[in-house]
Amino acid sequence: MGGGKNNYWSDFVNDLSPYKPGEQPSDENIIKLNTNESPFGPSPRVLHAVNAALNDDLRLYPSPNGDSLKKEISKYYGLSERKVFLGNGSDEVLAHAFNCFFRKDRPILFPEITYSFYSVFSKLYGIENKKIPLTDDLKINLKKYAIPNGGIIFANPNAPTGTLLSLDNIRSLLEFNTESVVIIDEAYIDFGGVSAIPLLEDYPNILIVHTLSKSRSLAGLRIGYALGSDALINGLYRVKNSFNSYPTSHLQITAAIASFKDEDYFQSSCKKIINGRDSLSKGLQALGFAVIPSFGNFLLVAHAEHEAVTILKRLRQYGILVRHFDQKPISNYLRISVGSDAQNKVLLEALKEICGIHAI
Repeated sequence: MGGGKNNYWSDFVNDLSPYKPGEQPSDENIIKLNTNESPFGPSPRVLHAVNAALNDDLRLYPSPNGDSLKKEISKYYGLSERKVFLGNGSDEVLAHAFNCFFRKDRPILFPEITYSFYSVFSKLYGIENKKIPLTDDLKINLKKYAIPNGGIIFANPNAPTGTLLSLDNIRSLLEFNTESVVIIDEAYIDFGGVSAIPLLEDYPNILIVHTLSKSRSLAGLRIGYALGSDALINGLYRVKNSFNSYPTSHLQITAAIASFKDEDYFQSSCKKIINGRDSLSKGLQALGFAVIPSFGNFLLVAHAEHEAVTILKRLRQYGILVRHFDQKPISNYLRISVGSDAQNKVLLEALKEICGIHAI
């Protein structure tokens, strides 16, 4: 979309810095390892359910709150339906959460290196923020968040680093931080992490946000949800119902329910991605890359002898897309999504040539 300023816009629009998503090429021959999509398709049960839902019911509005999906999610996690909030992708859930919980007198806190939409939402809603630096090994240090604040948000595992916080670390923060909302963005939790969902029972100020885009292979349908106390969920619905009464469609609800019902496929897909990540990590290290230990479906890597931007451009010549963030201290790193075994093999062969290595 075009930039610049326009006299027709409200004043604040001229000052926005919109989110820049990863490139979505139209060429089907491109190997996309730049947007952390799953290399595997949705569960066959999802496809069957969606096909069956293509009927005359599409003329009707969906359930305003997606009650059937809320019921399925609550059953899956053993929670009350009152603790579940649905949205049109986790980005929409996060946007409502920023609007609902973070417009306070004090700045909110989030990592200096993390999901860049947090800064975008802050700007959109006029929320002051304080970015907390990572440690030297690119990890989140929650001890640095034990200061007065208007709210806290972090991704666990963090993106784009892939590092993971333990539940003990999170619990220690929650013991201190009782007066503001703490949002944990668990978009990548299914790839080897432990969810903070068990903490919901003891901490009414924690909100956990999930997406079906990554581990459940439904990025194209935009389905997200939040889990939290009755008070937090009620607040989110007040905001949502002042914005869009019907955010989740018939097809989104149908697909998500089918996905939660196919646990075997879900676990199998996650295991294949974890195994692929570990194998890819070893292959990259054999080529001289430093690899940040990751609990996501991606790896953050750097090469001591080749600049990240140079590798990025060379890979594109091979028809392979990866992601670069022009932001210190990761400006010489590349984030590489875990692909299929075949895609990972092509990537390693290309990097072998780019790095001038004749044997892996």
